[in-house]
Amino acid sequence: MKITVTELPFNSLLGIRPAGDSAHLLELPSGSLYLNHLGTAHAGTQLTLAEASSGEFLLRHFGSSDSVIPTVRRVETKFRKPANGSIMSTASAAPACLARLDVELSSKGRSIIPITVEIYDESGAHTHSATFDWFIQLEKKI
Repeated sequence: MKITVTELPFNSLLGIRPAGDSAHLLELPSGSLYLNHLGTAHAGTQLTLAEASSGEFLLRHFGSSDSVIPTVRRVETKFRKPANGSIMSTASAAPACLARLDVELSSKGRSIIPITVEIYDESGAHTHSATFDWFIQLEKKI
């Protein structure tokens, strides 16, 4: 059964949803449940939105392929400033990395690709950056 990133149980529990504008990928609405001791968006919410966004980026690249098995291998993250209100994401990968991914999947059945995610709060402040290294392999056919 194939589900979307926003339907994954933890992401659904948090309320991660597709962004309401075309400039962003996913968003997490504001709410008191997401706040830290300073009254700003908890670091965990930003990191979770970033991880979900990197997965959503990959899903959009691969489409509905059930034969692709992605797993996060490593993450590098930087919290830039406190986030206030709802938070939104963008995600990208270098075109050369996407091309290498497709070639390596075809030739070796596996590859690693870095996906860069940026998080912004509702004021437009750039609050978080992360790069997720995804290990991707093709499901072996029996």
